[in-house]
Amino acid sequence: MKPIVELAAAAAIYGAARWWYPRAAERASAARLPVGPDGIIAGAGAMSMRPAGATRGVLVLHGFGDTPESVSTLVRALAERGYAVEAPLLAGHGRTLSEFAASDSAAWLESARAGLRSLEARTPVVAIVGQSLGGALAVLLAAGHPEVRTLVLLAPYLDAPPSVRLFARAARVLGAFVPYLTTTDERSIKDPVARERARSFSSTTPNLTRELVATADRARAVFPALTQRVLYLQSPEDNRVSPRVAERAHAARPSTTLEWVPGSGHVLTADYQRDAVATLVADWIAKG
Repeated sequence: MKPIVELAAAAAIYGAARWWYPRAAERASAARLPVGPDGIIAGAGAMSMRPAGATRGVLVLHGFGDTPESVSTLVRALAERGYAVEAPLLAGHGRTLSEFAASDSAAWLESARAGLRSLEARTPVVAIVGQSLGGALAVLLAAGHPEVRTLVLLAPYLDAPPSVRLFARAARVLGAFVPYLTTTDERSIKDPVARERARSFSSTTPNLTRELVATADRARAVFPALTQRVLYLQSPEDNRVSPRVAERAHAARPSTTLEWVPGSGHVLTADYQRDAVATLVADWIAKG
């Protein structure tokens, strides 16, 4: 009888923890990043800039768990150069943590496509720019839009470390025990002011990790056949995407221009070198 009682008690404790933990994580996220009346975290909304007389457009895609705030310096720099710029908020991002958890790669890509359609309705799109996950999505979009002349990849998520792949493969099992996983890492944005300003989630889920890895794999598969001019920027100190990923991508497509941006973490568009990155990107697009 005693083992049965102990088993029942253990099951009850697990059930209570399984119910409490995700709700506690969601409440903590809501306290740190409260959503407004529109359901979007304050400061995390899409960015759309339309300078008078703009005849060329650039689509800018943010990274996993991030928002357009993380690419805002780049968006403004491009608008100052006279480009119409669209930086959509990807599905699930910039909302509640539970909405983020419910999103997937198909929804992220559709958000990017919707941003591209919105921009195309106003002006010809000459470039697609993507940071991290946004870089992988940019590759997938570019593969289906050869008329877009230029692609800029900023620490694109084109591969995942073995530990992340293992976590992704076990997503269905782990999801029953670890609803959320903390992903905060101060090395992603070294600049403390920019890090404090970021509207990014500090948690992910096993399923989201699986979707992220799947997106990276699809993008890596089509990358060598791209017809666009490609600029690839990578920090040698990136804590999320190994510099070896950039080297392998360049080897797979030697026409890619690979440039290193030391002094920053993973989020190149928000970290210490954000202004230099914005200038590099704008100059590259202008040459197209």
